[in-house]
Amino acid sequence: MVGTFLVRGLLVGLLAGLIAGGFAFAFGEPRVDAAIALEEAAAPEPAAEEAGHSHGEEAKISRPVQKAGLFLATGLYGLAVGGVFALVFAGLRGRVGPRSDGRLALAAVGTAFAAVILVPFVKYPANPPAVGDPETINGRTVLYLVMILVGLAATAIAVATARRVTADPWARWVAAVIVFLVPVVAAWALLPTVDEVPDGFPATLLWEFRIASIGTQLVFWAAFGVLFGWASERAARRTSDVPLSAAAPA
Repeated sequence: MVGTFLVRGLLVGLLAGLIAGGFAFAFGEPRVDAAIALEEAAAPEPAAEEAGHSHGEEAKISRPVQKAGLFLATGLYGLAVGGVFALVFAGLRGRVGPRSDGRLALAAVGTAFAAVILVPFVKYPANPPAVGDPETINGRTVLYLVMILVGLAATAIAVATARRVTADPWARWVAAVIVFLVPVVAAWALLPTVDEVPDGFPATLLWEFRIASIGTQLVFWAAFGVLFGWASERAARRTSDVPLSAAAPA
């Protein structure tokens, strides 16, 4: 059974990754090109190359290759997420959440998106090229990972709280939301803010890039949740129909 979920997660993750790649290509890449143009216009080409920021035809990986590799990256991302999600889903099935496989998939996807994507993005949103100091990338990566861990821990606490609250469903949901938000909001307030947007960088371009970035993740997780839930629900119905058809000849 776990192997079946794993294969389903990998296939659905790959498909959702390619769908998200199409969204990123259409809405994100034009903003990346615009940011690169600003970066290269602000500094002479030799200076950009010395800083490791050359994106032109002489760059180590040219922009056309980068754009083609976008679908490879989102496809691999989908495979990784799909595999991990399938294993978690197999562990949750029948233990927590809705009994329906389709509803459980949607609930798990929504929770994962909030914990792993939305929580860190609110504190540390994505930045286009020309935004961010290369010397601080390690520190920024650590802070982003800390926010992911906070989101996962808050989710675990919220699920445990929801299972212990035996009152009506509304009370259960309110309690879960409160215990989820307390550590998340505390982390948003206590962790250092990173603001490395250079003076004069177009605010419209910055926010369009960030919207495209979170939009790509939203498209991926929505597509993955719908497809995985639909496939799981269909497989569950087919399995429940087998005994009836087998017993029909008798």
